[in-house]
Amino acid sequence: MPRTVAQVIVDGLADLSVGHVFGVVGDALNPLTDAIRVTDGIEWTGFRHEEAAAFAAGAHAQLSGELGVCMGTVGPGSVHLLNGLYDAAKSGAPVLAICGQVPLSEVGGDYFQEVDNDLLFRDVAVYRATVTSPAQLPRLLESAVRAAVTRRGVAVLTVPGDLGDRKVEDDRPTRFALPRPAVTRPDDPALAEAAEAVAAGSRVTLLVGRGARDSREEVLRTAELLAAPMVLTLKGKEGFEEDNPYEVGQTGLIGNPAAAHALDTCDTLILLGTDFPYRDWYPEDCRVVQIDVREEHLGRRVPVDVGLAGDVGATLRALLPLLAPVESRSHLDEARERFLRWQEGQADLADPAHDKRLLGRVRAVFDNRSEEIRPEALAAAVDRHAADDAIFTSDTGMATVWLSRFVRMRGGRRLIGSYNLGSMANAMPQAIGAQLWAPDRQVVAFCGDGGLSMLLGDLLTIRSERLPVKLVVFDNRRLGMVKLEQEQAGLPEFGTVLDNPDFAALAEALGIRGIRVTDPAELDEAVRRALADPGPVLLDVVTNPAEVAVPGKPTVSQGWGFAIAKIKENLTSGDG
Repeated sequence: MPRTVAQVIVDGLADLSVGHVFGVVGDALNPLTDAIRVTDGIEWTGFRHEEAAAFAAGAHAQLSGELGVCMGTVGPGSVHLLNGLYDAAKSGAPVLAICGQVPLSEVGGDYFQEVDNDLLFRDVAVYRATVTSPAQLPRLLESAVRAAVTRRGVAVLTVPGDLGDRKVEDDRPTRFALPRPAVTRPDDPALAEAAEAVAAGSRVTLLVGRGARDSREEVLRTAELLAAPMVLTLKGKEGFEEDNPYEVGQTGLIGNPAAAHALDTCDTLILLGTDFPYRDWYPEDCRVVQIDVREEHLGRRVPVDVGLAGDVGATLRALLPLLAPVESRSHLDEARERFLRWQEGQADLADPAHDKRLLGRVRAVFDNRSEEIRPEALAAAVDRHAADDAIFTSDTGMATVWLSRFVRMRGGRRLIGSYNLGSMANAMPQAIGAQLWAPDRQVVAFCGDGGLSMLLGDLLTIRSERLPVKLVVFDNRRLGMVKLEQEQAGLPEFGTVLDNPDFAALAEALGIRGIRVTDPAELDEAVRRALADPGPVLLDVVTNPAEVAVPGKPTVSQGWGFAIAKIKENLTSGDG
């Protein structure tokens, strides 16, 4: 018996072992959600906002490496998906978005809620198509899934409201024929050219990103052979922070002086699986060798002398026999010494008793007169008490800075965030997707107060799905990163102050356990209790809004701008 368009789509997703579909129900989606209702092995997870659903689908795809699926109904429902889909696209996550549309007979007539989905998603999607006849199924579904998976991007399939329950007369099983990922390496002449470039230097630094995550052994062997300090991108933290005698932390605005020094003083830079976008942080006047599986990434950020397109592990296995060991370890030793000194200073700052000691009291006069909890202490406490296989998400902004500096990706820990799009409000919905992917693992979201409040309604999704997500809120009553950007430019803080509620009390009202912390002495025990709780918890920690994250290479202009901004702020407050 022929199936309906909706049932063909849902059965195809079930064949792919898609366990969850995220979205908001409504009109044009009704045939699809009803097909999910009666199909074994696939569940509907209802959200309060489609953007959160798209973030969850992207998180699911990033963690599993498999297809994530979200749905938005006609018009505004599809529009709301857009930001989360952009995040998935820029993160290289395979996501299928199934969108509703007005009845086919009304398309093009400016019908109620009509939006041109093919035009709307043109920039974000690697594939987009509108079903105009049942005879196009399952072919269009197969094409959409194949494009999303093979091109690691977003595919959008639009289904008009009067087609979902139509019969597919020439019904057949789906055949996705998804290829296995190929493991490639450059040819021998290219490897020889790279080896020659590396041999010309004596101070080699590695910049290691997410694309090298599955090649830990080869990367460590390379660092040992070349006596090379290893600078990690934020997404490169996974797999390279445990038992790594070459690591010197991150670079960029969230980085540290040791990583900046390792880059600035090298004569040869080797990029491994990274497309680190911040050009100002690359060294000048040095040779650059880049290995990346995506050929279009070669030389995109910094001019390269030798670009090698291929899998990082396979390429390094072929390259290592061609490399001669670097005899002097001074470059590595100097970078590591700086890094360990910096870590000691950070650990001292993260001690809840820091402001009670002499140097802490002196510093607090300038930046923490109210003796509020320092965000460094909160991040460090979470690191201490979180499970070794915890999954972390972080909101864009200062929450990511504190996670970067104080949470170590030891054991089987995982980390995702909006690290390419840089969207607000991603941490909580991504944590929902992560928890549904791994229901037995601890999921911890580092939430900014601005980010959490932007999509606050989906706290109800956490409650209704009974997900044991732990939300750690850095409640500094500010858009902290914007505040810092304004002050570094010499501008007084403006428009960044947030009039927050008691988030813990709000969570309790929604049926989620809430814990609020205002006393530094109570912080560690509160974090321990929150993370040990078997259910969902919102930990609302009132943190110091004046905390400054000093970048790895602070400039004179930044310092001068900050001083000017503080003078202006004090003068303005005095006028009141």
